[in-house]
Amino acid sequence: MGKSLYPAARAAAERLVAHFEAHASEARPGGDGSAPRPDAGAVEALVDAAFWASLQREEGYSALISLTYLSPERASHPLLLSTPLPLGSRSLAHLAPAVERPGIHIGVWHQGDGLAVWGTTRTVPTFAFVLEVLGPGLLVVKHRTREDSPKFENVAVFEGEHVKILRRDGVDVSDGPAVLRSLLAPESSPPGSDPVDVLLRLAVSMRAHRRGGALLVVPTGGEAWRESIVTPIRYAVAPAFRELAELASDAPDAAGRRAQALTRAVDAVAGLTAVDGATVITDHYELLAFGVKIRRPDRRPQVEQVLVLEPVEGAVATIQAPVQLGGTRHISAAQFAQDQPDAVALVASQDGRFTVFAWSARDRMVHAHRVEALLV
Repeated sequence: MGKSLYPAARAAAERLVAHFEAHASEARPGGDGSAPRPDAGAVEALVDAAFWASLQREEGYSALISLTYLSPERASHPLLLSTPLPLGSRSLAHLAPAVERPGIHIGVWHQGDGLAVWGTTRTVPTFAFVLEVLGPGLLVVKHRTREDSPKFENVAVFEGEHVKILRRDGVDVSDGPAVLRSLLAPESSPPGSDPVDVLLRLAVSMRAHRRGGALLVVPTGGEAWRESIVTPIRYAVAPAFRELAELASDAPDAAGRRAQALTRAVDAVAGLTAVDGATVITDHYELLAFGVKIRRPDRRPQVEQVLVLEPVEGAVATIQAPVQLGGTRHISAAQFAQDQPDAVALVASQDGRFTVFAWSARDRMVHAHRVEALLV
């Protein structure tokens, strides 16, 4: 394997190897989790090929693909090519139209002195290296974290020359509302459980509609949040809309009907955030209102500063004025989080940035968590 032409691939390779090595001890010996771990040369080659493939177009379409570092023997029901293809940007771009559907991974493994594409698979072991191409110059490294879950966790995001390697444990959210911990620290879930991660799904869907929006998550049964809202509420929901709450609490079904219904319900609620104003749900995911206007209650101080944090390696917490993060949505969301310490405010920007505002009792100020790297 030669040296890559994409500098970010070489710069991040060793750190990504260290991440997968650190997680190797968490995999069950001999079980589904015993996925092969790439060395720095393999990581560099995979990222380099995927990056240059992302910049090519086939019949007017960009290559949207997912690669996994896996031998065909470790794959379940693999689709095998009779002659493996050398790993390269042209090979991946030509193959892209056939594998762009979600859930299909291009299998890459060693052949001779290099790496080759051996075919495709729909399943990958826990902690297997997966590299997804989401657009020109936009790549995400991810892995599954549990054998019984189909969900993937982002490890790193490549965007042009910039690389963000995620470090969830680098941000302490222990003194924040429970709903914040469910978004930023899902590993705190009880062993053996498979959390629905509704808030994460809502955040992803909010970001996807690209119109910008705000979501206020308030305590179930509480009324204090209303003092921070302009009345009358034009789009109040009565009684509370409970479809999302009911689907979140239902047990999964073998046919996957519940998962499909949950996805539709999440998209429906997230779509309401595109309306001017904020959408309000409870921490049990009951919809209370949308299009609401946030106000500062009488005699409450105006929010002047927030502590900005990002769950990535090398990120340094900084104190900024809310206006430095964005416009009216960000300022009003920071004010809401300060006045309603048991609530959380999520803000999606039109440019893809995503910020979660929550009150920190320890620091006596609002924390602004930049989390778009978790959502791509």
